[in-house]
Amino acid sequence: MQIPLITGFPGFIARQIIQELISQNKVETIYTLVLSSQMKLAKEISQEIMKDSPNVMIKLVEGDITYPGLDIATEELETLCREVNTVWHLAAIYDLAVARDTAWKVNVHGTYHVNDFVKTLPNLTRYIYFSTAYVAGSREGLLREDELIRPKAFKNYYEETKFEAEVLVEKMKSLVPTTIIRPGIVRGHSISGETIKFDGPYFFINMIDNIRKLPVIPYIGKSQSLINVVPIDFVIKAVVYCSEDVGAIGKTIHLTDPKPHPVEEVYRQMVWHVTGKWPKGRIPLALAKMGMQLKVLRKSLGVEKETLDYLTWNAQFDTTVAKVILKDSGIRCADFIESLPSMIAFYQLHKKEQSYHIQIK
Repeated sequence: MQIPLITGFPGFIARQIIQELISQNKVETIYTLVLSSQMKLAKEISQEIMKDSPNVMIKLVEGDITYPGLDIATEELETLCREVNTVWHLAAIYDLAVARDTAWKVNVHGTYHVNDFVKTLPNLTRYIYFSTAYVAGSREGLLREDELIRPKAFKNYYEETKFEAEVLVEKMKSLVPTTIIRPGIVRGHSISGETIKFDGPYFFINMIDNIRKLPVIPYIGKSQSLINVVPIDFVIKAVVYCSEDVGAIGKTIHLTDPKPHPVEEVYRQMVWHVTGKWPKGRIPLALAKMGMQLKVLRKSLGVEKETLDYLTWNAQFDTTVAKVILKDSGIRCADFIESLPSMIAFYQLHKKEQSYHIQIK
């Protein structure tokens, strides 16, 4: 039975992991590390979960990963050290447009402090760290799970700081039973389309929706690249399985789409499902990037300018380790294009609710 401490609650992935652990009867007590500013929302969500699962206790621990000891009160820290046997580290800044200092403070220094905490747990059976497949930065070609190679450059501070954080967690593999998870771009549920924020591939849906009344919807640049997007339900089921699989100890695992689609085909299908017409013509990528330098244009389209850097990035993620570990699990990644209609339907239902949208910088 897991007695986990989960950072990053009440974030979407943390919520989903908790619900999956409960549905599989793997937990009775769950500790969550919560920022003081998020405590009200965390209480509401945890009470909602416990209402549906009366035999499970979710205990909220106020703290902050950017401080030594995670800024947890001494008495609570002693309780955690005595009881916790699994740590799920999800807390991070996931914004592609994040400022450098903020990204380093949370993603790198925060992970350093979580690592220090993990080392104090005498009953630890697993440390699961959520990295990203995009620690590869500017590297292209086939990217392997057993590689952690510093690239010549990063496309943004999110990538850079997640790489630096993974370097720190990689060293933990020789000290404690550690599993590093590298998801692709995470989207909503493959069947229901449910998500809590419209980022990543949703930026393109924002743009298409905002220009839908134009007589022609153009392609943006010309690309032969693939886009790797994975539904949240695949990620959650796979990571919970990995958290108790002995073969995942000491491994880094790409939870990416083994059969990704070309960027242009995904964009083409998005335009069709949002507008009912196919895209025609092209806007040169250089011109699009120039336009995205204007904040007024970014905000009106609902697109972060960093998103365009991925349109022509030529890389594929090797999933050899993931395939071996998940071989007998029955867990499969839903096809992106086949499950796109539910994603678009959920977007259309909630697109006017500002709580789902990212503030464009």
